[in-house]
Amino acid sequence: MADEGCSCSGSGILWFLAGLGVGAAVGVLYAPKPGRETRESILTAAEESREVVQERARKYKEQAQEWADRGKDVIAQQKDNIRSAFEAGRQAYRDASQDPIPEPGAPKL
Repeated sequence: MADEGCSCSGSGILWFLAGLGVGAAVGVLYAPKPGRETRESILTAAEESREVVQERARKYKEQAQEWADRGKDVIAQQKDNIRSAFEAGRQAYRDASQDPIPEPGAPKL
């Protein structure tokens, strides 16, 4: 019940990271560097961030594909299990229906 004020668990972390990025950008803008160096620093930081985001997106895509493949394998295995159980039940029914029904009062074999 300590988290009643926060409806999203990761929201605080995201805001912290956003603030960190804004603070870094403001710090770079107000750093005692000439304009050209500042622009180059900003451009370099933006390119590095883009590369990091692209790499994470690639990893997440691969992970999602792995999960999808695993899910397909599990579903295929369950279908095979159900099919086998159905066929076993069908065969058991056939075997049972082929046995003659004993007459009431007849001696058991």
